[in-house]
Amino acid sequence: MFLKFLISVEMKALFFQHRLSTLSTVVSIIGDLTGFLPPATHQIPQTIAAADQSTMAVQWLLVCHGLATLLVVVSFLCGQWPIFQGTFVERIHYFITFGAYDYLLRCVGFVCGSRGTDAVLAVEYRCCYRSNPTLQVLYMAILGGTYYLIVKSSFSYIPSYYLGEIHRYTSLLAVGVGVTLFLLTSFLDPGTVKAENVSQYFSAYEYDNIIYTEKECSTCRIPKPARSKHCSICDRCVARFDHHCGWMNNCIGERNTRFFMAFLLWHFLLCVYGTIVIGLILAGRLKEFKVIYIITVYYGVENTFLGLAPHVVQWLLGSYNTQILLMVFLAIVSLLMAGFFGYHAKLCLTNTTTNETFKWQEYINLSRSLSEAKASASTVEGTANGLTHKPPKSKWMSFFRRSPSASLAVETQRNIYDKGAMNNLWEDLQHQKLWVGFNVDRD
Repeated sequence: MFLKFLISVEMKALFFQHRLSTLSTVVSIIGDLTGFLPPATHQIPQTIAAADQSTMAVQWLLVCHGLATLLVVVSFLCGQWPIFQGTFVERIHYFITFGAYDYLLRCVGFVCGSRGTDAVLAVEYRCCYRSNPTLQVLYMAILGGTYYLIVKSSFSYIPSYYLGEIHRYTSLLAVGVGVTLFLLTSFLDPGTVKAENVSQYFSAYEYDNIIYTEKECSTCRIPKPARSKHCSICDRCVARFDHHCGWMNNCIGERNTRFFMAFLLWHFLLCVYGTIVIGLILAGRLKEFKVIYIITVYYGVENTFLGLAPHVVQWLLGSYNTQILLMVFLAIVSLLMAGFFGYHAKLCLTNTTTNETFKWQEYINLSRSLSEAKASASTVEGTANGLTHKPPKSKWMSFFRRSPSASLAVETQRNIYDKGAMNNLWEDLQHQKLWVGFNVDRD
């Protein structure tokens, strides 16, 4: 009997100790969630009230920072769209692209005189019109800094409720693949046309006699193959020239287009992967701390998305603001990468380059100008001869006329290099048309 009594007393003590530990855990979690309580500062110590006010200030600061970043990104990328014409978005776009630099030149000229202005213009010429590794260094700094912040702020929570420890290593592997594609695109020869290989590039593409005609490069003094262009920044002719990429400090042309496309696609997936991983880390913290349960049970918040979302977001911003900022940054960059990849994928499927897109637009504008000039000449001639004219078209007909983009689509159907989507894609994946036996040295 005495033994049974001792066992029962010990069991009750253990049970009481367990209840105390559970209660202390709940109290500590509730302490973290004091931001959900109504502002009754007269019932809590002054220090806790000050901490709550500081937390709310940080949260509002983060929200304002995110909205301002989104506004700047949208204004920079989309400020010239017709929908934003005459709005503050268009004005912000002008200020970012032209106005800020103009004000900088004026300020430097006012403070330092003409010498200061000349120095700024010299830096601009060196950075924007000459080959230099500035953006390459900036890319490595952004990539390395972002990965370092993710490691310092989030790797301590891996493994978590939803993630295994393998993500510590897959993330490093993914970043390594991205850097490898960056180096391949940057340092491989894009297809430099020289006197030694110009005859081989001539056999790759024929002239369409619309945007490409037989002529000589005035700088290199060699015949220009079809689809080639002389890059003023690299100072060389590049076969199947697409554009000069400042981030790569290299032209995108015949021999490195596929690596550039892989770079865009991989960095889009890398940013999406990082956003999802950080989101799962935060979801795991919510699960481990039983935040949803405490909010609904102890504070009576309705268990719906609209009811829980403000409280959950407030708790996350107060406790994991670094991770939230990283998620927003990666999400924005992923959208940019998706846009660039989608644009170049469309060019790839139609076997068109960025340079040719601008050439077609110039050709269409010239053709339209010639047509309008001929129409004006006919009108003047008819007026002089006293002929009657057809009445002008109604405004409704003008409103529903074909847009310039539609005209561009019709004209680009005359692209003789378009062999069908699958054949165009296969040509790009095969390193374009020429790769065997070519020298990859860069000038």
